[in-house]
Amino acid sequence: MALGSLLSKLAGGGAAPTIEHEDFCRVVADKSCAIVDVREPHEYGAGHVPGAKNMPLSSFDPTKLPKGDVVLICQAGGRSAKALAQAQGAGRKDLRHYAPGTGGWRASGGAVE
Repeated sequence: MALGSLLSKLAGGGAAPTIEHEDFCRVVADKSCAIVDVREPHEYGAGHVPGAKNMPLSSFDPTKLPKGDVVLICQAGGRSAKALAQAQGAGRKDLRHYAPGTGGWRASGGAVE
């Protein structure tokens, strides 16, 4: 399922746009959108979601995000929510963040590379 389809499923609200675990699993498996890990390089190097690109929050530039649908991830959701807010401020609307983060992904049995 493309992120665009997932976006259309969400109701309006004040919370940061997130992607549910089951949908994130599908995105990881079918590579239907870019995954951007905003943790620092040493954290990313210690294990990240397969296929994720590293763009640390400390030097995050929303203009350098991949084109198209993007899911942001960090360790526990805080930094990816900040990156999401920055990207939305720059006009991006085709993003979500995975609130459980890499820690939640691992705890749910998700593979890392």
